[in-house]
Amino acid sequence: MQLPLNQLETQLDGELFYDDLWRNIYATDASVYRSLPTAVAYPRTKKDIKILIQFASTHKTSLIPRTAGTSLAGQVVGTGIVVDVSKYFTEIGQLNEAAMTIKVQPGVIRDDLNRILKPHGLFFGPNTSTSNRCMIGGMAGNNSSGTTSIKYGVSRDKIIERKAILSDGSEAVFSEITKAEFHEKMQIESLVGQSHRPLYEEL
Repeated sequence: MQLPLNQLETQLDGELFYDDLWRNIYATDASVYRSLPTAVAYPRTKKDIKILIQFASTHKTSLIPRTAGTSLAGQVVGTGIVVDVSKYFTEIGQLNEAAMTIKVQPGVIRDDLNRILKPHGLFFGPNTSTSNRCMIGGMAGNNSSGTTSIKYGVSRDKIIERKAILSDGSEAVFSEITKAEFHEKMQIESLVGQSHRPLYEEL
């Protein structure tokens, strides 16, 4: 089925590419796998991401979130629409030195973050071999580790909260919660509630 990509392109504040050159560029990552995507999107805003989600849902295709593509297991290779957040989602928020926390967007490069943290005696622990180009979004998605993980932990040990856009376009925040809060979330008649109920059944 031919997707109306030209219509999608006009709806985005960011860019959409679906010519052969761009599709071939994004057909692989640092792995040995290769698969030609339908298109490559550079969303500029959260609204763009929600538009892409709605488009994928309507037209029965998939979205492939991507940052640097440095993984060796082919996680960002596929036939759907590649959603590359490395261009516009690169904001680093204010450091809370007392709490030792900082807010970052998924397109922030790991070493760039650590250059900001270093003067404060802090660093983001997971030390991958690709730390000068891998990005926080991919590290969170892959639970990246590296040479310092035994002492300082893997990515999931360092992330205390994630803001996410779900597959229905709704927004959610995932963090550590109490048992009472978990039961409250199970009662929500939304995708958030639907995602918590199976977890409870598995306990």
